[in-house]
This record gives sequence, structure tokens and C-alpha cells, in this order.
Amino acid sequence: MSEHKKKKKPFALRLLKFLMDVGVFVLIVLAISYVLSTFVAQRILVHNVSMQDTLMEGDVVLMDKFSYRFRDPERFQIICFDSDYEREGLIKRIIGMPGETIMISHGMIFINGNQLKDVKGLTPIEDAGLAAEEIHLGEDEYFVVGDNRDKSIDSRFAEVGNVKKDKIIGRAGLIIYPFNRFGMIR
Repeated sequence: MSEHKKKKKPFALRLLKFLMDVGVFVLIVLAISYVLSTFVAQRILVHNVSMQDTLMEGDVVLMDKFSYRFRDPERFQIICFDSDYEREGLIKRIIGMPGETIMISHGMIFINGNQLKDVKGLTPIEDAGLAAEEIHLGEDEYFVVGDNRDKSIDSRFAEVGNVKKDKIIGRAGLIIYPFNRFGMIR
């Protein structure tokens, strides 16, 4: 036999090296998954009908948790936020911005006394709730409303109220399931 041939390592050592390699790989995957789900994106299941026809009950939405670290939410964006009302967070559309005055009268939304040019195709609001009187938003508060206005518990009601910026988890960006509804959220 040639002296240049390497001796084969015992099976136990090869198995141990393989298991260590797999363990390191699994730890790396878990670390990347943690960073992505904590700081970048999160999957949210829509549990109710308050955002129909934009989002349907059972839709799985990919939420962008990253962009609001660098810019503020904008009017008409759909956000997910922590709420005492719903354990897994609520999904609603931003209508009122920090510092504005909101009022709902005759089914129409008024911001600082001017009628809002709302998202097309939404029904008028029958129950103004708390917004039947003027609501003044603080410098870190947003007024949110569901697209299915008559079936939505939102900022019009004490259960939800105004949403503080630090309660916003992220912006709903993409429907990922069911596959026939896959696409960007508008």
C-alpha cells in the first residue's frame, strides 16, 4: 500500500463531524429566521371580515415590519397593530394622521373639517361611533377604519380607539395565500 493514501477516520468521528455540521447549519437557519421574523417580515392570518373586499377572512398576509423603522406610516396604508381587543393584532386602514381632527358625519369622514376623498368602492359609514364628535389625534396617534365599515371594530369604538405609533407592528404588503389571491395589497 502507498504511504500517500489517507487513513479512513473511524465511523464515530465521521458521524460526530456530520452531526456538528448539521447542528451549525440548523443554528444558522434558526438565527436568520429569528432576525427575519422579528425585524423584517411576519406572516399574519386574517381572522375576520372587517377588511373585505381588500382582505378576506382566511387570507395569509406578509407584513413588512422593516420600512416603518425609517419612515412614518401614510394615509390609506393597511397596517397591523397590537390591540387589547384582538390577541394577534388587528389589520385596518389608516385614515387619520397624527395631529389631525377626525369627525364622521352623514356617512362621510372629515379631516380638519374637510371631507376625505376616501378609497373608491367603500360603503358609507353608518355608525360613526366615537367619531360622531370631533376626535383630536395626538402627535403619535393614528385613526384606523376597516374597509368593511359596517362590520369593523376600529378607531370609532372604545375597544380599539386611536392607535399609538409604538403599537404599529407593520404594513400589510402581500397576500401570500390562498394562491388565487396572491398579490400586492392596495
